Amino acid sequence: MSAELRLKVRVKPRASKSRVLGMKGDELEVAVAAPPVDGAANLELVRTLAEHYGVAKSAVEIVSGLAGRNKLVRIRGAG
Repeated sequence: MSAELRLKVRVKPRASKSRVLGMKGDELEVAVAAPPVDGAANLELVRTLAEHYGVAKSAVEIVSGLAGRNKLVRIRGAG
């Protein structure tokens, strides 16, 4: 059975480069190069987290916070 990771994520859109910045308190800070328009930042967040944790994009799910900077993300197969 694969592990599941739930993270509070704080997204920083329109960054110069998409990357995981690290933990700040109980939140993971992630910079994404995409703007928060038409879901582009959410797609880039999923791609960035999948790459960082070494899982498929389909294993990363934004559980809540689709329209804001603070999100709850579930990652299957990580851990």
